[in-house]
Amino acid sequence: MAGKPRISKETLKVLGALLEDPMAWHYGLGLARQAGISDGTIYPTLGRLENAQWLESKWEGLGPENEGRPRRRLYRLTGVGEAAAMAEIDEIARVVRRVKRRDRGAVPRPRKGLA
Repeated sequence: MAGKPRISKETLKVLGALLEDPMAWHYGLGLARQAGISDGTIYPTLGRLENAQWLESKWEGLGPENEGRPRRRLYRLTGVGEAAAMAEIDEIARVVRRVKRRDRGAVPRPRKGLA
């Protein structure tokens, strides 16, 4: 199912973490720590992003680097996901700039020489 996932504050944090190295494969708990979100939030978020085809996933291979622990599910942004993530973050930045400009105009500033 492709489409736009729900963009929550947590989703933005995960997208920001993924965008730090968009071509790298990341595992869920590592992304949760990097994004500063709870372990219980990361997997539903990754599932929504994968269902929207913003992420691709695979199981890590077997090898000595993961001996003694379960294999991890790895995730990375797709090309569509990278572009969409950047567009979402750009839109949030535009909204913040617009709000800051509006807020600056809401408080009357004293005129020079009248204070």
